[in-house]
Amino acid sequence: MNNIYDVIIIGAGSIGVPAAMNIAKNNKKVLCIDSMPSPGQKNNKKAIGGVRATHSDFGKIKLCQRSIEIFSTWQENYGDDIGWMSNGYSFPAYDDNTENSLKTLLQIQLDFGLKIKWISPEEYNELVPGINMNNLRGATYSPEDGSCSPLLSNNAMYFKSVEYGATYKFNETVNNIIYNNSEFEIKTDKNKYQTKYLINAAGNNAKHISNLLGYDVPIEPDCHEAAITDPVKRFFGPMVVDIRPAKGSANYYFYQNHEGQVVFCITPNPPILGTDSDSTSEFLPLCISRMLDLYPRLKNLKIRRQWRGQYPMTPDGFPIIGKMNNNPNFIQAIGMCGQGFMLGPGLGELLNRIVENNLNDNDIKILKSFDPYRSFTGMEAFK
Repeated sequence: MNNIYDVIIIGAGSIGVPAAMNIAKNNKKVLCIDSMPSPGQKNNKKAIGGVRATHSDFGKIKLCQRSIEIFSTWQENYGDDIGWMSNGYSFPAYDDNTENSLKTLLQIQLDFGLKIKWISPEEYNELVPGINMNNLRGATYSPEDGSCSPLLSNNAMYFKSVEYGATYKFNETVNNIIYNNSEFEIKTDKNKYQTKYLINAAGNNAKHISNLLGYDVPIEPDCHEAAITDPVKRFFGPMVVDIRPAKGSANYYFYQNHEGQVVFCITPNPPILGTDSDSTSEFLPLCISRMLDLYPRLKNLKIRRQWRGQYPMTPDGFPIIGKMNNNPNFIQAIGMCGQGFMLGPGLGELLNRIVENNLNDNDIKILKSFDPYRSFTGMEAFK
């Protein structure tokens, strides 16, 4: 029967596509189902492209380190230009609280083996010429972090997965899932499929897919807006992340991509829950006033467009990854909290090892951070 697969993945985005690529490469018959007409058309294409390993948790650090290795060598290994730049991440400090928080986290990150350092205001001004020097205490800087195009990279991995034998069904919505005799039957609005292993990588719809199999997962999407300028000659290097809270926002961040466009995003405070993807009139005034105060050189740039996407959030800011009790062939890869793009390539390899039941010691340690049955009482720093 042509509709029987070894593995079915629900969701062809930042997680589903690299998972399909790695599992198909391992000679498994893989199907990826998505309700959109092509891959990466939900939150993947709304990501701004930053990729950092500078987290506070072993699991995220290790997965993102591997993602950086994959992104940064993709063109060398496969020939596709995905816009990779090792432009780094930076977190400037303008007050005691921010400086102390960053330096405390810095020690944790160094203990995990990250190449990150504290730099002086003068050194930071060399990386971001014209940055507001008033009360600048310094910044953390991680030169191995970087950025690339979510559209180009997802497209490249999609075609590579098809080359390895993965099948995709687009414009299909999963309506029901039945588990019987160690097999899943997935019913869409167009067809039926059978598989031994099922991976939930459904992003905003992850809670619904879990509910179809009787599992309730603590995921709630919230809305984030971003915008992009016209391209200009490169004039600064790293992603700039200002973690100081202000009225209406918890933090904001911006960088100049491989085409010279400045991309920027803000974290609303309080969160805006739901899946409404319509842009708002509040975003630009709120974000731009903060950006110009920090970096006045941005003032003459012309904004090309803005958009809105979702972060499928968990209570503690960590993803939910792993097998479900009483149904170990149902594998969760959900709740990426806005970091699915940077976690995706590393996680795609991990999901293949989960299917193969071939976890190494690092994998087991990584999965402890993302256990579907954890208490969800902690919180990642600077998530």
